[in-house]
Amino acid sequence: MRTKIVFEHLVLLSEEELLSQCRLWRTRRTGPGGQHRNKVETAVVIEHLDTGIRGEASERRRQVENRRVALLRLQVNLAIAVPGTWRGDCLMSPTWAKRCAGSYIRVSARHADYPALLAEAMTVIGEVGLEMKQAADRLEVTTSQLLKFVKTQPRAWASLNGRRREIGLSTFK
Repeated sequence: MRTKIVFEHLVLLSEEELLSQCRLWRTRRTGPGGQHRNKVETAVVIEHLDTGIRGEASERRRQVENRRVALLRLQVNLAIAVPGTWRGDCLMSPTWAKRCAGSYIRVSARHADYPALLAEAMTVIGEVGLEMKQAADRLEVTTSQLLKFVKTQPRAWASLNGRRREIGLSTFK
């Protein structure tokens, strides 16, 4: 009997659990945006206390919308910077398997599953020594699909190339 497949990462916590580990504050931001931009504190900053990683949003006029965007940005930043862990004898999570049928990764960068998939991809890439072919094989997608997926997030792409550069591997364009 196989052990249950579990991928654990901060981005998989419920919104309430993640926010309980964070400091959230509202502020004003300068810049274009019309008459109402700077009259109230609509900008939102969320900082994960253990890691110091932040997500910020100020482009919307409503605080609740900026909070949602800041949380998504925090999750993406955590996915890039903090590796996940595996429990059990697994190669990929059920979410990854569901979203990556037929060697293609099907998810929008705005979808709720995106940070979890990015965290899993970045974790696997790190576990195989930043070798994209090995990571793609393990995740059952093509190398080009995996590269394309990581490239959807410029900070993840820069992180991947920076890490490859540090260990003497060629970078991707």
